[in-house]
Amino acid sequence: MRGTRWLLLVAIAAILGGVVIQYRTQQKVNAKQAVARPSPLSDALNAAADDYEYNKKNGSAPCPLYHIKAHKFEQSSDSSHVDLTNVELKMYNKSCTGYDLSKSAAATFFANDNRLYSEGEAEITLNLPMQGEPKHTPISVRSSGITVDTVTGRAETDRPTTFTFERGSGKAVGAFYDPPSKELRLKSAVEVDWTPEGPNAKPLKIEASSLAYHESLNEVDLSPWGKLTRENTQVEGENVVIHLEETKVNDEVRRTLKQVHAIHGHGTDTYPNRNVQYGADDLLVDFNEDGVIQKIAGQNNARLVSTGQTAETTVTGNHVDLDFTIDKKESLLNHVSATGNGVVNERPLPVPGQAKLGETHILRSENLEMKMRPGGHEMESVVTHGPGILEFLPNAGSDHHRIVNGNDFLIAYAPQNHIQSFHGGAVKTQTEATADENKLRAQKKEPARPAGFTTSRELTAHFDPKTNKLSSMEQNGDFTYVEGDRNARAQKATLDSDQNLIVLDSAARMWDATGSTAADRIRMNQTTGDFTAEGNVNSSRMPDKAGDSNSQMLSGDEPLQAQARRMVSTNRNTAIHYEGNVVMWQGANRITADVVDLDRKDKKGLIADGHVINNLWETAKDDGKGDPQKKAAPAVLTVVKAPHLVYTDSNRLAHYTGGVDLNRPGMHVTSTELRAFLAESGSDSRLDKAFADGNVLIVNTGKGHTRTGTGEHSEYYTADQKVIIRSPKPKVAKLVDTVKGAPHVNTQAQELTYYANDDRLLVNGSPSQPVESQIYRKNK
Repeated sequence: MRGTRWLLLVAIAAILGGVVIQYRTQQKVNAKQAVARPSPLSDALNAAADDYEYNKKNGSAPCPLYHIKAHKFEQSSDSSHVDLTNVELKMYNKSCTGYDLSKSAAATFFANDNRLYSEGEAEITLNLPMQGEPKHTPISVRSSGITVDTVTGRAETDRPTTFTFERGSGKAVGAFYDPPSKELRLKSAVEVDWTPEGPNAKPLKIEASSLAYHESLNEVDLSPWGKLTRENTQVEGENVVIHLEETKVNDEVRRTLKQVHAIHGHGTDTYPNRNVQYGADDLLVDFNEDGVIQKIAGQNNARLVSTGQTAETTVTGNHVDLDFTIDKKESLLNHVSATGNGVVNERPLPVPGQAKLGETHILRSENLEMKMRPGGHEMESVVTHGPGILEFLPNAGSDHHRIVNGNDFLIAYAPQNHIQSFHGGAVKTQTEATADENKLRAQKKEPARPAGFTTSRELTAHFDPKTNKLSSMEQNGDFTYVEGDRNARAQKATLDSDQNLIVLDSAARMWDATGSTAADRIRMNQTTGDFTAEGNVNSSRMPDKAGDSNSQMLSGDEPLQAQARRMVSTNRNTAIHYEGNVVMWQGANRITADVVDLDRKDKKGLIADGHVINNLWETAKDDGKGDPQKKAAPAVLTVVKAPHLVYTDSNRLAHYTGGVDLNRPGMHVTSTELRAFLAESGSDSRLDKAFADGNVLIVNTGKGHTRTGTGEHSEYYTADQKVIIRSPKPKVAKLVDTVKGAPHVNTQAQELTYYANDDRLLVNGSPSQPVESQIYRKNK
């Protein structure tokens, strides 16, 4: 037993020794594996940690409100803020389908204020999906001095900022983003480069003082000013609003530029050989899906300036609409409309090789439309809806200044913006003399030519496509014309501008201070006043106030009237030609003939040809006694017929030739030719004397006698009713006196003188040819 006890003690001792050895060994191992004790915290910190993470619960939502992860965490001693390094902040949306991610090398988290601030550079990426990669390039913002509200997710900075987004990038100074409203604001010095979606879209550059993007409204606000530049197109203004259009393509949302609205906006569209400028107090620009301008609307002080190779066209109005067509990814101006004080000013530009500039055209109307030719460089037509005024301003001394007032204008244009034709209703025109013409008149010391005015119910004009000058104009319906004292009326008038001629048709009539003319058709030279009238011509010429003579035939106190088939007036209405059944009269005097030429200035005479009949009336002379009881003697009519008549006012001689027949009371004369001399005094065409030559036959009747005289020459004096008949040898003059048809006296001699008043006969003979006289006695 005692030996066994010893062994038991040895065994217990051995076990205790093993346990002690094992314990000490394990202690050494544990000492080697123990974590080092952290260094003591500084007095400024309350807590510190590495690989810090923090979730802020969002009620019962399946995702937190936000999640913060940092490599290092240090809490201030007063627990007011936490400094984080290599920090990430995830702000989850309400639907827990995505989040905004903020990263920075260092940030300070103010838990009490729910605010995270990053002094150094930070990056914010918006709208990341909860799982997987984003389908589109997310918006990414880089800046410094960023403050993030950890409750709302709002982020803001006032420092320079750069950003990238789907199909674009930009920069600004200062930025603000609000996730709940999806509003992004860039505070100043904004520049954005963006290529809209679309197969033909081109890069777009946005510049602004500040920018606000409202994703929910698909709007971008640029204030107080902003500018958009797309290749050759530029739009800028105040308080610019960019409207985006949201469409779905293959279940993907696509945003494209739809419209730009600007206050006091203006823009340019520049292409080779064409430049378009536009502006308005309120400007609205519409774009197609490729970002190409398709319409522009301007309100208040709207203005369009289109400059091509040959002309500059300016359109202004209270409201102006510009419509564009798209060709090869370019905006081509197609249609322009202006309402309210609309004005189209088309000014020609110098063209190499062109001798001079054409006219400037200015159109004014409350409502007008302009259509462009294909290509958008030149005008095709302009239409006014209602009243309009078209003005032609000369750019050369040979061009007229013209103004056209009327309704419903239609202006068609040829290539190079040259007017091709014009049509209008209820038209009034004003045409001024050219500078060259007035200069020439001044050199001749003549007064400037007065302006010409016309009216008509309708007007159509055509222009020379090469020179852009008016070539012809037609006015229909109640046409009137006034130029100084020159007037005209007709149902229709046609102007030939090259020849400066006006043609009046149908009930044509024209008049001035010298007289008037009416006919079926009148053709007048506007420069000289010369005209030709045709068809049922009726004319009236006033007496020449400057004339010295007082012939009733030509320049008496009464107007000279005429009718004919055709009339030509030249030399300021002083040389007049009538033809075709001419009837001319002045007072009671009358001339009919086939042709009559009247000279009222130089020769002061008249020439009549073909079937001439001349009626000359003479009234009894006043004896000066003024006896009212005395019956006035009847007027005496002298009728002369001949193939040809020449009258000269200087000697008051009417020379009839070609076989003459003269008739007056008690006297009938026929001869080859006859010279009739009118009295030099008096107010009528009193015949003073008449000389007849060639186969003269004189028949005098009175007091029961008929005296017939023949000879080669005869003279008749009205004052004492003396008739002289003579014939050269070997012929003799003869006088046969019959009473009641029976021969009474038959006398022949070289010269016979007969006095009808007292029935005396004087006979002169010669030794070689004595007088012969036979007296017939009555049978008892």
